[in-house]
Amino acid sequence: MTQVDTAETGQGSPADTRAPGIGAGAPTAGTGGTWRARVRRAIRNGFRPGPWKRGPVLAALALLLGLFMLLHAKIPNRIGGLGSLVETFLPWFGLFVPVLLAGALWRRSASAVAALLLPVMVWLNLFGGLLGDKSHPGSDLTVASHNVGADNPDPVGTARELVASGADVLALEEITPQAQGAYEKELAKAYPHHTVQGTVGLWSKLPLSHTQPVDIKMDYGPLGDTKPVEIKMTYTRALRTTVTTDHGPLAVYVAHLGSVRVNPRAGFWTDSRDRGAQALGKAIAADRNERVVLLGDLNGTMDDRAFAGITSQLRSVQEAAGDGFGFSWPAKFPVARIDQILVRGVEPKSSWLLPATGSDHLPVAAGISW
Repeated sequence: MTQVDTAETGQGSPADTRAPGIGAGAPTAGTGGTWRARVRRAIRNGFRPGPWKRGPVLAALALLLGLFMLLHAKIPNRIGGLGSLVETFLPWFGLFVPVLLAGALWRRSASAVAALLLPVMVWLNLFGGLLGDKSHPGSDLTVASHNVGADNPDPVGTARELVASGADVLALEEITPQAQGAYEKELAKAYPHHTVQGTVGLWSKLPLSHTQPVDIKMDYGPLGDTKPVEIKMTYTRALRTTVTTDHGPLAVYVAHLGSVRVNPRAGFWTDSRDRGAQALGKAIAADRNERVVLLGDLNGTMDDRAFAGITSQLRSVQEAAGDGFGFSWPAKFPVARIDQILVRGVEPKSSWLLPATGSDHLPVAAGISW
């Protein structure tokens, strides 16, 4: 009866009386608790290594890599030729990007991933143009160059491989007196015109004229100046000649610049090469012929500052119309393009590598047009 009367009069039980009080106060207490809990969580998370706080070393390395490639021209050469060494292998620094990316993903570092955008953009700006095929079909003249190697065990086979390339003009470097006769004999039928100056030569299907050696300062100073011409000719490593074409005269230079060395004391030693590059650049600058082609083993890449005097006048056919980087040395596992074809006054149409021979260099070829 009492329970029925209570229900009928609308009076709640002690439990019912407490329930409204709890329900009414819940929004205030719950909101305050939730707000305070969120603040506490935020504070705790701020002291925890989150995605943007993870991998600071990786992020720093990524930024340094980007700046290193971006400012490569500022790296001094006076410290063991470091600047030229870096520029010789500059494209390969891009391999550090996937390494750092793998580390960033392993550490789940958002900051490191974001920092990698810098080296990626710098590398693409420097070398992105070499990733595709820029060659065009058809050309007026095919030229080729090959350092045949002083230790080449098969000069006859090398000569036959080069004839098979179909090049109209063929430059050879590092010709030894022992192998010169073999090259002249095997190339004579395909190339009725040729000249050999010291250790470099040019074979052509078209007439040659005004041939002369080019002094690239292989022997310089007071002692070198006293030596007779016939002695210097034995180690002449550059020549200039004129190829007569249907479109007019074409000045062709063949050069084999001095070697470079890497050793603990001198670092990246390039004195002989750099001296030759300067002399060659001056000779080309003084050439009055509108159309010029430079073929040869320059012992350096065109990213190297040592070739500024040449690249300011001539265009690399590989960069303008090649497919990929066109690395030519060493032949078994090419890591750098040191065998070059550069032009002025003609249009680069294509550039490619020829099959390996008995040399430690790969032959390079290009198509040019007027």
